[in-house]
Amino acid sequence: MSDSIKHECGIAVVRLKKPLSYFKDKYGTALWGVNKLFLLMEKQHNRGQDGIGIGCVKLNMPLGQPYIFRRRDAARDSMASVFRKELKSFNKMARKGILDPEDPESVKRQFDFGGEVLIGHLRYGTSGEFDSGSCHPYLRRSNWPTRTLMVMGNFNMTNTGELNSKLMDRGQHPVFGTDTQTVLEEIGFHLDEHHTDLYRKLRDQGVEGRDIPELISDQIDLPSIIRESADPWDGGYAISGVVGNGDMFVMRDPRGIRPCHVYEDDEVIAFASERVPLMTVFESSKEEVKEVEPGTLTIVRRDGSQSTQRFHDERPKSPCSFERIYFSRGNDPSIYRERKAMGAALVDQVYKSIGEDFDKTVFAFIPNTAETAYYGFLDGLRLFRRQQVRAEILEASQKGALTEELLDGLIMRNWPRGEKAVHKDIKMRTFISQEKGRAQLVSHVYDITYDLVKEGDALVALDDSIVRGTTLKESILKILARTNPRKIVICSTAPQIRYPDCYGIDMSELGKFIAFQATVNLIKRTGNNQLLEQVYQACKAELKKPSAERINQVKRIYEDFSDEEISAEISRMVSPEDIDWNGEVEVVYQTIENLRACIKGPCGDWYFTGDYPTPGGFATVNLAYVRWYEGADGRSYDLPL
Repeated sequence: MSDSIKHECGIAVVRLKKPLSYFKDKYGTALWGVNKLFLLMEKQHNRGQDGIGIGCVKLNMPLGQPYIFRRRDAARDSMASVFRKELKSFNKMARKGILDPEDPESVKRQFDFGGEVLIGHLRYGTSGEFDSGSCHPYLRRSNWPTRTLMVMGNFNMTNTGELNSKLMDRGQHPVFGTDTQTVLEEIGFHLDEHHTDLYRKLRDQGVEGRDIPELISDQIDLPSIIRESADPWDGGYAISGVVGNGDMFVMRDPRGIRPCHVYEDDEVIAFASERVPLMTVFESSKEEVKEVEPGTLTIVRRDGSQSTQRFHDERPKSPCSFERIYFSRGNDPSIYRERKAMGAALVDQVYKSIGEDFDKTVFAFIPNTAETAYYGFLDGLRLFRRQQVRAEILEASQKGALTEELLDGLIMRNWPRGEKAVHKDIKMRTFISQEKGRAQLVSHVYDITYDLVKEGDALVALDDSIVRGTTLKESILKILARTNPRKIVICSTAPQIRYPDCYGIDMSELGKFIAFQATVNLIKRTGNNQLLEQVYQACKAELKKPSAERINQVKRIYEDFSDEEISAEISRMVSPEDIDWNGEVEVVYQTIENLRACIKGPCGDWYFTGDYPTPGGFATVNLAYVRWYEGADGRSYDLPL
């Protein structure tokens, strides 16, 4: 993706079903679980590079011994740093005789991550200053294990303000700016309430104090606690948590917006945001890795018993389509096929754009995430050309005009030519503080292969999506223009991004979308400026309505213009103006209909259509427009308190 957008986040959970001694005997190490956690996180490194966190709960630790541990780091290369430090600590204790690597019980007692419940989180920060304190998992400590709670997740709650108000109404003191803290405190509140009720009941029954913790652990009703906590949540989420006694849970939002998968055998149950990491790490088939059903909660108790149940009634599924277009790694078999299909679906539009001339066109892609779609695009182009040749041969044969010269001409000319024309050299570090200096650096992230484009050629470059258009205008198009093509065609496998996301992707500022900017330009050019004010007033009125009654007023902005008109304005806007090149730029977008045809199963497409799956989405889009109209910057995920 040429325009960098961020996504939060990735989760990994490893719950061992056997004692550490089992893994030492079978695999030669008591750190089998830690190794699997590291691999699951490394295989999902694409999901978060701003920071990581890992957590561990040890089962059945003696009184007075620590049982819950956490490490977080937001430094560069944080994953390698965290695991390296832990391994270094392990080896140092082994050298000093503090622990015996050959004795699993010694490892469990002395090594912080020598436990049975292991969780890990990869983070993309989307708000304000970012440090290790913003990394998951979040921890709520107590001297009661059954009131201690560690939580992490891949989520955004659209109604964090409402949730924080609820906490304040109880007399709590929430920390604003993070929905993670809100989720932690909400679950923690109900955990406390339930714990207190059990304690008082057992105390009043005359149970000895030393016996109460064990009985509370046996009787605690974690499904009810989670169900009550999640009732007011509006958003997309895959959340995992561990109570200090070792009870663990994993849950997924009712519409399946955020992804979550599970693998289980007789040794382990493991969860991850993506399917392929589980397949690779546990050497399993795709059939053995299941998608976690939306609206369900899996509980693994400290004694190993487990259950999966609904915590929310069923809702229509709306999985994030950007997982298929961009975020998830392309080696998932279904995602690979779908991305290829998205590329192939652009063929008709591109053929028209290049003047129906394959001989004078070079086809390429913008590195690196568009590569899989590019393979499908080339397949589609070649199939298209083969069908043309077949039709011409049949026609010539029927007329008795089929000659060797004609066959040579049909077969040898006008075939699609794919080349690696664009290179992405490095991830440029913006260590220069001035904006102009940064822009000059970023403009050199991409480079070209010289002498591929000949005089009179068009150059087609495939990208997976175009969000802001900034990188196109300031970098990619300037570099591509150096090949001096007659025309540059930029193809997006995603449709025009017109509306903000509020369920996990960092793209909530409406005014930064190139499709929105282009449409505003068209509105002003047609002299219909009053529409902008009318939509502003309508959005403010929507925000005063009950959440269930809100609609997307921003749709009115786009109603008077076709997709082609908006694309033409985008093409004009991104065309570089300060270079010596007289060619034409055209931006071609995937149609929504083709996107839906490429993605098998339900498709969450609110960024393109404005049809949000939850009430919080409609609050977000109307608030985003109000903020844009008033000239305010910043995220629009939530209504103010």
